[in-house]
Amino acid sequence: MGLGLAAQPFQLPTANRAILEPDGGAERYFVGTAGKPWTSGQFGCVRSGGSQLHEGLDIRPMQRDRRNEPTDDALCAAPGTVAYVNTRSGLSNYGNYVVVRHEVDGLEVFTLYAHLASVGSGIRVGSKVQTGQPLGRMGRTSNTRQRITPDRAHLHFEITFMAAARYAAWHKANMGDTRNDHGNFNGRNLVGLDPAGVFRSQTQARPGAPFNLARHLRGSPELARVLIRRPTLDWVRRNPGAVEANPVAQRQGIAAWELSLGFNGIPLRAIPRATSELPANMGPYRLLGVNPKTLEQFPCGKLVFKRGQLWTLTAKGQQLLELLAY
Repeated sequence: MGLGLAAQPFQLPTANRAILEPDGGAERYFVGTAGKPWTSGQFGCVRSGGSQLHEGLDIRPMQRDRRNEPTDDALCAAPGTVAYVNTRSGLSNYGNYVVVRHEVDGLEVFTLYAHLASVGSGIRVGSKVQTGQPLGRMGRTSNTRQRITPDRAHLHFEITFMAAARYAAWHKANMGDTRNDHGNFNGRNLVGLDPAGVFRSQTQARPGAPFNLARHLRGSPELARVLIRRPTLDWVRRNPGAVEANPVAQRQGIAAWELSLGFNGIPLRAIPRATSELPANMGPYRLLGVNPKTLEQFPCGKLVFKRGQLWTLTAKGQQLLELLAY
């Protein structure tokens, strides 16, 4: 594959490789939102003046047909299993999209490929797929009020994690009559990390020190530390690579889990805690601390706010903890 990615967990999901070129070809890689610069196609707090989160990368096509429609393939970024396919484009602002499940460095991680003009034949839930295998053709399908015009056609790509393996049941119990057309792959249940950061970190890995996704995750900026008072968490079971050892909990037994969260709620690490290590009068959850610098740098997560001199969880932050504990 070139550019130092051959032995790494993730490959680029299209033929566009400008993001890794020495001259930093970001303008040739990202597609911005309508009327906005290419920077709005990046991951993070890049929209609505920094207050709106974009969970993935919007990748520019390399080839077009005579109607100015893209002809690039969306390529599987790593070996895995197709976990979800949506071909009812009117039911999602992602339009037609494919989600692939991977196991990387002790983490259950998913890649998502959206706005596809069409899904490849044979791409169905349960299918085994390999790195570089075409999953569909890049397009501009969506159900958004402002349609994606041909000049802005792109692949929306995510590297993401599932907060709750039983999200569909939680949604039915907690969201009233709110529709859930996508089961566990509802957007509320997915929290991502910056794919561009992953790709760049892979190229910077030194001989003898290969890229490790769990280590990369731990190195991401921490927004908050929280405690969830449960001896077992399904998220921990599915992501053992994120767990850090604690001899006290190992000796006394696990009563709770301390999670470090990124600005958008992605768990970065998990530490088991014994009863003797918990705060007095602790309820089911406790916010232990907030990094104001991370909040200032990434204001769009909207998980915590300051009430007087005290930090507290927003309704969105509380919902995230409920999902992680479900």
